[in-house]
Amino acid sequence: MNAKPDVQLPAVSVIMPVLNEERHLRGAVQAILAQEYAGEMEVVIALGPSKDRTDEIAAELVRETASDSKRVHTVPNPTGRTPAALNAAIKASRHPIVVRVDGHGMLSPNYIATAVRLLEETGAQNVGGIMHAEGENDWEHAVAAAMTSKIGVGNAAFHTGGEAGPAETVYLGVFRRAALEQQGGYNEEFIRAQDWELNFRIREAGGLIWFSPELRVSYRPRPSVKALAKQYKDYGRWRHVVARYHSGSINLRYLAPPTAVCAIAAGIVVGAALTPLGFVIPGGYLAAIVLGSLPAGRGLPLKARLQIPVALATMHMCWGFGFLTSPKSLAKRVIASRRPAVLTEA
Repeated sequence: MNAKPDVQLPAVSVIMPVLNEERHLRGAVQAILAQEYAGEMEVVIALGPSKDRTDEIAAELVRETASDSKRVHTVPNPTGRTPAALNAAIKASRHPIVVRVDGHGMLSPNYIATAVRLLEETGAQNVGGIMHAEGENDWEHAVAAAMTSKIGVGNAAFHTGGEAGPAETVYLGVFRRAALEQQGGYNEEFIRAQDWELNFRIREAGGLIWFSPELRVSYRPRPSVKALAKQYKDYGRWRHVVARYHSGSINLRYLAPPTAVCAIAAGIVVGAALTPLGFVIPGGYLAAIVLGSLPAGRGLPLKARLQIPVALATMHMCWGFGFLTSPKSLAKRVIASRRPAVLTEA
């Protein structure tokens, strides 16, 4: 009896948009090169105008893998913008499966093999999984706990986990190149939320986006309160752009932070100008995040647990502020750049 021939695994291109990633870039690339995947692989790093050693580290990785089967190469991204970086890396890559990884993301060892299997099993155009925040110091541990708790991010499956199934969007993503090329890549007007917008077009064209908890990427949180505040202000700002771009995409989870900002601000004004009863609202919010931080901080050092309420308040307030102050002009510019979904010809 003849032995069953080995199945040829599809070749994979891993694309990475990077900017000021000297702290994590080498580790992120090493996690890619160490993948338990027998198919051909390349890594394309799109280099923004970094102010640290990112370019130097990338050049070292290119030299170190020059003679390997899993090679690293780079492409310039002078704008520094993530969607432009992704499009440049897609254009410079060549394989039928495209894996998006950020410069501070660490793939689990079987991430690519599992994603390729799920693409085949589900027929999806894009699959993704859990953004598993992990810190390296007390502050980052606190942020990671906040980002993986329901009091921090609600019921978002790619943060807190959930059952496998169809999704509106997923974290990062492993795509069929044909789907990316069919839709013309990322819309570069979406400085944030470009994943959601691309996945929206893929779904409009009849494609399936699939979430699976089998897929896991370790994520390194922002290293300071200031950096976390900017990140979440931008998230809120661009989520409002998405809401204006697609009116059916908003839900109560997204409205909670701006509602909290308005209520707390009103409570402080009423408490200071009219009656101390107004302080019940900000006081109640403070009590809620302190109590909510207790289960989120189980197993962490005391210093990290004490910082979880700070991380939660920073995330909520800055997201809400960004949502409330997002200018209509930004949404109008993005809407003007709208790309209709490209349907597959019958």
